Amino acid sequence: MPLAGSGFVRVSADPLRRVSRAKPAPDVLTGVRRLERGLRLAAREAERSTGVSAAQLFLLEKLADAPASSIADLAMRTHTDRSSVSVIVDRLAAAGLVKRAPSPDDRRRSETKITPRGHALLARAPVSPTAALVGALKRLPRAKVRQLAFALAALNEELGYSEAAMLFADGSDD
Repeated sequence: MPLAGSGFVRVSADPLRRVSRAKPAPDVLTGVRRLERGLRLAAREAERSTGVSAAQLFLLEKLADAPASSIADLAMRTHTDRSSVSVIVDRLAAAGLVKRAPSPDDRRRSETKITPRGHALLARAPVSPTAALVGALKRLPRAKVRQLAFALAALNEELGYSEAAMLFADGSDD
């Protein structure tokens, strides 16, 4: 089964059969490397084919689902911080892919909508790497996703990354 936007093919129906029970650390390292490489290649392909970053593409996908009533709303829907979303929305607006307008309900808020130009870009775009990752996580059993979340939190803690500032992978934080 091809993995969305990656050019890779799943080798086994049960990837756990490839994990060594005696020495799991090399398997973890290989898994992290594959994931990082797959996401990096998918992001590069998305940018090459659309001219926008993977982060910008993910925001466009979310805005195609429904307009955002505020930057905070869009930040919540994309699982990232408001300041990063604001920067990306500014870039998308400058490119004519989204439009900001005062909210009819609260003039202090700015609604963000995808433009026809943004829809046209999405029509020719691959699925963003983030959307592909979120989709894969949704297809996994909830218990496995929780195990993964705990394992990644423990690994980040051990590496000293648990307090690292989260930046939306928009190329500006590379």
